[in-house]
Amino acid sequence: MIDPAAARRATQALPGIPRDAEGPVFREPWEAQAFAITLALHEQGLFTWNEWAATLGAEISRAQAMGDPDTGETYYRHWLNALEKLVAEKGLATAGALARCREAWRRACERTPHGQPITLRPEDFAGA
Repeated sequence: MIDPAAARRATQALPGIPRDAEGPVFREPWEAQAFAITLALHEQGLFTWNEWAATLGAEISRAQAMGDPDTGETYYRHWLNALEKLVAEKGLATAGALARCREAWRRACERTPHGQPITLRPEDFAGA
């Protein structure tokens, strides 16, 4: 569950975030989860909003330089990339651990029928 007050603060601090009159909007559940994780890590004092905004801005600029059309559809992919970068930089997880999790999610996605919830199983981490 996302704290509404924290979500409002985030949308004020990050004016480019997709939102409506009630706050941030998400196209997929993972986008809301990435948003919530970012808020939680910030509220724990692991990074400042200025740090977060700079990391996210750099990720968006990097993607645009590589041809991202900046239509808003990829915003949370950039968000997730920035989050992974900060998590690794802060020593909260290694780049290898993040890669293993990414691969486990890929495996879980592949075996899950369309429209069904994706769940991770221990075997998704095998060989990752």
